[in-house]
Amino acid sequence: MKAKEYIGVIPPLLSSFTKDGEINEKGIKEIIRFTLPHVNGYYPIGTYGCGPMMSISERRKVLEIILDEVNGKVPIVAHVGAASTKQTVELAKHAKSAGASGVGAISPYYSPNLPEESMFYHFASLIDAVNEEEFPVFVYNNINYSQNKITPGLLKRLADHGLRGCKDSSFDLVNFYLFKDAVSDYPDFNLIVGTEAIFIAAFDAGATGTVCGIGNIYPEILKKLYTQYSAGDRGNAFQTQNLILKIRLITKYGSTVPTIHYILKTRGINAGYSRSPLIDIDKTVKQRVKKALAELGL
Repeated sequence: MKAKEYIGVIPPLLSSFTKDGEINEKGIKEIIRFTLPHVNGYYPIGTYGCGPMMSISERRKVLEIILDEVNGKVPIVAHVGAASTKQTVELAKHAKSAGASGVGAISPYYSPNLPEESMFYHFASLIDAVNEEEFPVFVYNNINYSQNKITPGLLKRLADHGLRGCKDSSFDLVNFYLFKDAVSDYPDFNLIVGTEAIFIAAFDAGATGTVCGIGNIYPEILKKLYTQYSAGDRGNAFQTQNLILKIRLITKYGSTVPTIHYILKTRGINAGYSRSPLIDIDKTVKQRVKKALAELGL
């Protein structure tokens, strides 16, 4: 599967844990069964999946659970970003051997403001370890979490080296256009927007897919937006985009990931818990979330 085939609604799949912080296999599978009919792929074990909060062996185990449950129905780009190049490559090799469709990685975190040569070495090492035409490598541009920015120039260098995808969470449309121009020599390069907040604008700018946190809780609404947009039904697409923005604001009433766990529970999905330090939202926030969703008819 080439990078250009990663399209549409691609939730950053939530992980599930017990109250004591152990991996909750049943909860992970229940979230997949709830979302799978509406999505075009998954991008698991990143921010929403609490990847950096897990050990290397736990990340492997969670990916294997996901791959087993999805069973090839949609592609899975496994997030393998870690603090070191060695860990990133180790996770990527496992993901490839386990049956993932590709891998993506955030810039190394806990090493802020790396020079471009260090960043290039890191991602080039990842590409050299696993990249093939049918197994693309994506970079994840999120300066807030990594403190290391992917520049258009670096993206071009990496594309020349074999990179075939980018998840851009800069929330910056100008940057998105610059990224698009930087990889214009590679028609199979997939530029994905890392939020549902600017879905229409990003797709107008050339995005092929969206890694959308709201896809964990209202995948049918994201599917509706993608269908409307693809059909050229812009009037209804803008209405759906507005609804998604309102839902997104509600997920910010508490810590986002635990709030999303709670919303899943209100929808009848036993999604378990986040992993500490992301603790369950309190009763007051739960009541506020439930009321706001009801006011939207959700």
